Amino acid sequence: MTNLPVPHALLFDWDGTLIDNWDAIVAGTNDALAAFGKPTWSREEAMNRISASQRDSFPKLFGDDWERARDIFYEGFLREHLTLLTVLEGAEELLDANADLPMALVSNKHGDFLRKEAAYLGWTGRFAIILGAMDAEHDKPDPAPVYMALNAMDLQANGHIWFIGDSHTDMATARAAGCTSVLVTHPAANPAPIPEELAPDLSVPDLTTLREVLAGIRPGT
Repeated sequence: MTNLPVPHALLFDWDGTLIDNWDAIVAGTNDALAAFGKPTWSREEAMNRISASQRDSFPKLFGDDWERARDIFYEGFLREHLTLLTVLEGAEELLDANADLPMALVSNKHGDFLRKEAAYLGWTGRFAIILGAMDAEHDKPDPAPVYMALNAMDLQANGHIWFIGDSHTDMATARAAGCTSVLVTHPAANPAPIPEELAPDLSVPDLTTLREVLAGIRPGT
C-alpha cells in the first residue's frame, strides 16, 4: 500500500461502489427479460452478469430489438430507482475525508439517471463532473469517459488518478486509462472474478478501509 502513488484525484464508479441500487436494476432487467420470453435473473445472477453499459450489452442479450428491451427496462427501473437507492456504509465518510481532492463519477448507468440519483442524495456538488453511459463517445471499459472527466478537471491520466470501482469493467477501464485501480469487494459489489491480467493495484473489503488507506497515504487529511 505504501508504494501506491499519492492520489491527485479520485474517480468513482457508482452502483456497487458508493451506492446499492441493485433491486431496481434487477426489477427493470427482469421486466425486459420476461417481455422477450427469457428466464428472469436473481439478484445474484444480475450482479454477476451486469457490468457493461446497455448500448454494449443489450444488443448481445436481445438482438436487433434491443432498444425495445431497453425501453421496457427503464419503465421498470424508474418506478423505484430513487426509493430503493441505498448509500453504502462508509461512503459519505470517505467522500467527506477527501473533499479537498477533485472527484468525479464515471458509471455505466445512463447519465441522466445517474445525475438524478446523485441529486436525490444531495451529492451533486461533491463531484466536479458526473458521467454515465452515453455521455462520452464510448462507455467503460473504454477509457473515453475517464479522459472526459479528467479533461473537465484539467488533469491528465496517470497513476496519481485513482479509479475506484467494484467490477472487472472498472479495473479494465483504469488499466486502459493508465490510472491506479482500486477494487472494493463489499457485499454490494459485483462478485464476478477479476481476471489476473486486470488485478487491481489495491483491493479493499469496504469503503471504511479505503478511507483509512487514503488517510495513511495523505497524512493531515
